[in-house]
Amino acid sequence: MADLIVFGEDWGGLPSSTQHLISHLMKKHRVIWVNSIGMRAPQLSLRDLKRLFQKALAMLKGSDKTKKNNSEQILPVIINPKVLPFYGFKLIRRLNKYLLLKDLDKAIEQQGFENIVLWLSLPTAVDMIGSLNEQVSIYYCGDDFEALDGVDHAMVNPLEQELSGKVDLILVVSKTLAQKFNNPNTIILPHGVDYPLFSSPENKPEDLPLNGPIAGFYGSISAWLDTDILAQSAIALPSWQFVFIGDIKTDVSSLQALPNVHFLGSRPHDQLPSYVQHWNVAMLPFRKNRQIEACNPLKLREYLASGTPIASTLFPAVREYEDIVAIQSSREPFSRVILRADQLQKDKAIRQETVAKESWQHRAIQLEALIDHLTKAKKTFH
Repeated sequence: MADLIVFGEDWGGLPSSTQHLISHLMKKHRVIWVNSIGMRAPQLSLRDLKRLFQKALAMLKGSDKTKKNNSEQILPVIINPKVLPFYGFKLIRRLNKYLLLKDLDKAIEQQGFENIVLWLSLPTAVDMIGSLNEQVSIYYCGDDFEALDGVDHAMVNPLEQELSGKVDLILVVSKTLAQKFNNPNTIILPHGVDYPLFSSPENKPEDLPLNGPIAGFYGSISAWLDTDILAQSAIALPSWQFVFIGDIKTDVSSLQALPNVHFLGSRPHDQLPSYVQHWNVAMLPFRKNRQIEACNPLKLREYLASGTPIASTLFPAVREYEDIVAIQSSREPFSRVILRADQLQKDKAIRQETVAKESWQHRAIQLEALIDHLTKAKKTFH
């Protein structure tokens, strides 16, 4: 049975695709999870200083042993890495590798790990490949880091190219991302969905507007949202209420000035179904850029699992669902897309059935089969 060592984001935040997949694999496999080792050097901003303080506290804390939370879910062994996020310097890369191996070797010995599968979700972990006596190494690419905001592209892009030539398997979430890599062992593993969570009926939250139909969005409120078409839509549909859930990371002043637009702040992931199920329309109002062209948003399948009609701008990942999603045509105002979506209320069961077999559990079964096949193939080869 394979034991996994995972380099990802910090465990316990809003669940990423990596956390969803690994959570299901943990039912059969032991996991050491290394919290984020960074994708850029910190800046002298309040946000970065707060982040540095949090990471410093985590470093002092060290590793967390496997435990159960209140819902009896098994958690991984968590390592809070002692590293410097300056991967453009070879000397610092060597130092980081030494520090990481020191913590990992100790955890591997304590847990009795043997058949190690190394899982990297961050290009900055490239130096770990071949250092842990792993049987298999996997790069899981969920975003186009070359286009992602908040990433030091000059530092990360060469690391990703180096990594792509070293790992045994590359998993990507979209066809666009698959085209980035020359590694012949590149496989598309689309996102899944927590189908039971989003399809099970929930009560309507008290903080949703009561007057008029609701068009909603949840997620990071960042530069990839097309605030222009959203403002135009809110003005064109004054009887509709526009609801946004998530942290604001871009200028939304044009929306905040409108009486029928509401920003509710962030909500825990397990509360999102209660909101989206009581919207008339769920929105995917993205700008057209390289990041969106490569993305496969988690919320697309979550919206579908909830049964709520979807109004979306056009991007590659949504084409797969063009029969059940209202997608904006080239010259169509987004307000009309919202109204078209609202006419699809009767198709709730069809939307839910479409993603019922795309759960994270199904994806984890596919992933486990890939890992098993690759491990056996390498043993046979050697």
